[in-house]
Formats: sequence, structure tokens, C-alpha cells
Amino acid sequence: MKTEKKDTMSYFILIIVGLLMIYPLLWLFFSSFKDNAEIFSSLRLLPQRFDLSGYREGWEGTGQFTFGTFMLNTVAMVVPTILATVISSTLVAYGFARFDFKFKKIFFMLMISTMMLPNAVLIIPRYMLFRKFGWLNSYKPFYMPQIFAFTAFFNYLMIQFIRGIPHELDESARMDGLGSFRTLVYILAPLCKPALFSMFIFQFIWTWNDFFNPLIYINSISKYPVSLALRMSVDAQSFIAWNKVLAMSFVSIVPMVVLFFAAQKYFVEGIATTGLKG
Repeated sequence: MKTEKKDTMSYFILIIVGLLMIYPLLWLFFSSFKDNAEIFSSLRLLPQRFDLSGYREGWEGTGQFTFGTFMLNTVAMVVPTILATVISSTLVAYGFARFDFKFKKIFFMLMISTMMLPNAVLIIPRYMLFRKFGWLNSYKPFYMPQIFAFTAFFNYLMIQFIRGIPHELDESARMDGLGSFRTLVYILAPLCKPALFSMFIFQFIWTWNDFFNPLIYINSISKYPVSLALRMSVDAQSFIAWNKVLAMSFVSIVPMVVLFFAAQKYFVEGIATTGLKG
């Protein structure tokens, strides 16, 4: 009986905490159907009537570009960044986890030390470097560095996961005639699925939500991602129709929510098995 009461109380507390955490998302969704007066004067969660004009007018945009253009821009920025991150970090992690080479420990320490550098310290040197390369006002500053395994956090995550895979699998693959690269592709990569999904989700959310870096590197409205487009929709009008802003904000976070819940199983498993658990 005591165990059942404890379980019931635990579930009750989890439900309350879950509702508190999801309440901002619910408020955002239902407020997108309200007008300004109701948003700022009413404490009710549900609107008096469901008005879809916020979604219709918000998608049409405020200038010559629709919100669909900004969504496609974000996809064009995010997808190459994710692919470059997953491939490069996996290759680098495989090298550190499975091979011995000269100055390995020094290179590993240098890689890990880059995690200690704040973005504010790097933004000016990177801007000058990207300007010299002619990458400004494009998405190259986002995916080109990732081709070279730029994010040490993902490298470390993959290293920890691959180290947990028995070396006997590599030896068996060699006995079957597989080389190092084919061993990674056919043997280790399928076993790394939880870590790969974790890396995919992290990079997707970070790049999709990024506001500061697009603000620095992109100056053409036609190339704005959704983060800049939402801010522009606030600045472009003297009277702000908040239902349009909230509607497009909700639309912009739907892909992240869907992706997280679709890959939640692999995400939790990847975090729990890479030495990053609390």
C-alpha cells in the first residue's frame, strides 16, 4: 500500500511539473487566436473565439517575402549544418577513440579546451576570417566550420560513445576483411544511432533557434531565417498585431517539438550512455 501511495504521489507530482513546463507552449498556441486587447487584458487560457487571421496574415508576411520563404531559408541553413556536423564529428571521434597516433593526448586537450572559450571572444576573429573568405551574407559561416568538426562538444559526445563499444567488434570486422572506414560505416555507425540522434537534435535546435550569429553574418532580408524574420515583423510595424507574431512563433517551433518527440527514445538513450548523465 505504501509503495502504491508513493507511486501515485510521484505520478501526481510529475503531472503537475509537466503541466507547468508545457504551459508556456499552450499559452503561446491559444494566444495566437486572440487579439491584442484579449492578450493583454484577459488571464483566460482559452480565447473567446478562435480567430485564424493571425496565421493567415502572419504567413503572408509584412513585405515582399512570405513567412514560407523564411522557413525555407532556415531549412537551407540547418540541413547542411547538421549533415556536416554528424559526418565530421563521427569521423573525428572514431579517430580519437580507436586509433593511437602521435600527440593524440595533446590534440585531445586542445580540442576540449575550445569548449571553454565563450562565443563573445570568437565572434570578431571569425567575422574577419569569414569576410576575407567572402562568406558573409550566406549560410557558409554555419556549415563550413562544421565540415572540420568545429563543435568540440559533439566530438566529445561521440568519442565517449564509441569508447563504450567493445573493441572485439572491430577485430571481428578486420577478420572478415573490412577496413577501418567500412568498419565505421557498417559496424560502429549503426550502434552509434542514439548518439547520432542526440547530436542531430542538439544541432537542429541550436541552429534553428540561433539569432545572434545570423544577425552578424546575414544582412539580406531575402536570406533571413525565422529567428530574424520574427524580430523583423515586430520592428516593421508601428502597430504590432501580436497574434501574428505569436502564430508564426508557434509555427516556427513546431518542427523542433515534433523532432524531439519523434526521436526522444534515441535522444535519452544517447545522453544516458555517453558519460553526460547528471
